[in-house]
Amino acid sequence: MIPGEFGYERATSTVEAVQMLQDAAGEGKFLAGGHSLLPMLKLRLAEPAKLIDISRIDELRGVRMVGNRLVIGALTTHHQVATHPLVRQHLPVLADAAGQVGDLQVRNRGTIGGNLAHADMASDVPAVAMALDTELHIQTPEGEASMSAEEFFVGPLVTAMPEFGLLTTVSFMLPPTHARGVYVKFPHPASGYAVIGVAAVVGVGDDGTIDYARVGITGAADVAYRAHDVENVLLGNRPTTDLVRAAAAPAAEDGTIAGDAFASEEYRRHLCTVQTAKALHKVLT
Repeated sequence: MIPGEFGYERATSTVEAVQMLQDAAGEGKFLAGGHSLLPMLKLRLAEPAKLIDISRIDELRGVRMVGNRLVIGALTTHHQVATHPLVRQHLPVLADAAGQVGDLQVRNRGTIGGNLAHADMASDVPAVAMALDTELHIQTPEGEASMSAEEFFVGPLVTAMPEFGLLTTVSFMLPPTHARGVYVKFPHPASGYAVIGVAAVVGVGDDGTIDYARVGITGAADVAYRAHDVENVLLGNRPTTDLVRAAAAPAAEDGTIAGDAFASEEYRRHLCTVQTAKALHKVLT
């Protein structure tokens, strides 16, 4: 439980941080809140030669509206996301998820950017990212780049982050004003991670039929995924108990469902259906 030896530098800007990462020649890691990286260092699952501290780069903090998107700096903590007035007003589903991350200490230090860049398959925020057409903005040596959440998450703890890239902001698409959103999860009793977590954003139009549906699921597969089959069952239909049951049934079909010592593949598939139905009931009743 003791990390290996490493060097330490502190960056004062995103450009400087990227340059430091380049100079480390593949042996560097960014340090922000540290709640994903430090456990890996202690277990020696990661042994970087250099840690690059980005925690004091002010340009990586804050929440603001840009057109029809809510843009959040990568160093914004989970607590700040969960309690920020703009998030609570426009994206309560994100406030919901951020408020369920870890415990109080993790939420006060852990950052939204670090959470997404770590790409843990049982993390809460990726479910919301998948449901809200999220874009991730990245500083690279060549300039700024961006990619969708669906492009970004490749596998467990693996992303499509460009070499020497630094995640700077996360941009969430605002759903229509008549849509309601919720995040529900079945937490692991020891870790609090999502065995299954479901982010659902659904809107019912003036004609009484569902005209907007986005569902993201985390914890079930090797990467968070968008449940297109669930959305397709919902769209164009009137919300009923039978519809919710039918829509939740294929919740596991868009992901490669995994099993482990705590929850088998069969159990996770069942929980996908149960938790998706619970989320849909909450937004439609």
